[in-house]
Amino acid sequence: MTTMKTARIHEFGDASVIRYDEVPRPRPGGGEVLIRVAAGSFNPTEAALRAGLLQAFLPVDLPYVPGWDVAGTVVEIGAGVEEYAFAVGDRVIGRLDGGGAAAAYVRAPAAVLTAAPESLPLAHAAALPVAGLTAWQAVFEHGRVSPGRRVLVNGAGGGVGGFVTPLAKHAGAEVIATAAPRSTEAVLRQGADHVIDYTARPVSAALDAPVDVLLNLVPLSGPDAAALVPLVRRGGRIVSIATPVVPPLDAGVSATHMVARNDVADLRALVDLVDAGVLRVDISASRPLAELADVHRQSQAGRIRGKVLIVP
Repeated sequence: MTTMKTARIHEFGDASVIRYDEVPRPRPGGGEVLIRVAAGSFNPTEAALRAGLLQAFLPVDLPYVPGWDVAGTVVEIGAGVEEYAFAVGDRVIGRLDGGGAAAAYVRAPAAVLTAAPESLPLAHAAALPVAGLTAWQAVFEHGRVSPGRRVLVNGAGGGVGGFVTPLAKHAGAEVIATAAPRSTEAVLRQGADHVIDYTARPVSAALDAPVDVLLNLVPLSGPDAAALVPLVRRGGRIVSIATPVVPPLDAGVSATHMVARNDVADLRALVDLVDAGVLRVDISASRPLAELADVHRQSQAGRIRGKVLIVP
């Protein structure tokens, strides 16, 4: 096979700019492997990239193949990969910072890949890299969640929340999560001790006492971001992966706005937790590559819960 199907963005705009093209199948370069893609997974930030909203700090050249998450099988190995001990036939996952997973095949740096979980269907493992790395670093590095802490997860029903909640619980925390009714059952299954329906009443009215750590996973208006600060005790910590939260100087609360880095050691740790049964991978839908534009539309309309697989 010398060609393959792929989804490409040829210009910035709405979801209609995603086209489905037949292109030459790539060959791996030095330090790379070629992966036959079992699945990628959709991340809402990709819709912002498609619209051209991220060019200032995440510039891409057009035409661009989206897809930062990949799970698949190694089918070809480039030069200089020996130190990574990958072989043809290996099942791997990784975060591809240059994109490319919205295709039948993708070449990937061996340095960002690790063995896929053995306990999952290979395609399901595509949900893990971007969201899992974000959750891991939010909980353990920036949130410093530890046993006995009260943790509020704001936006637990999304793709990152599906990993934040069980990781915080695994760290020994009491986990309070906000979620819409459609996500309540899943969030409880992921380990939340209490779920607040933010559509029924303000979180501040439902919370009985301040928390030690607040992990914000959703975009907010300025006033809504400011309203999070009183929910955290003095000396506590706010970590946001979306809207920055800036506490007043006299609030006694620290705040971090984080962007997850690509860290293969963290990804291996996540794989180990999946195989140990500590971490579930919640797949809300599986869609063919030819429906990627519709997934973008559904996301922008707020109709996606959890992780959606994109299968070539």
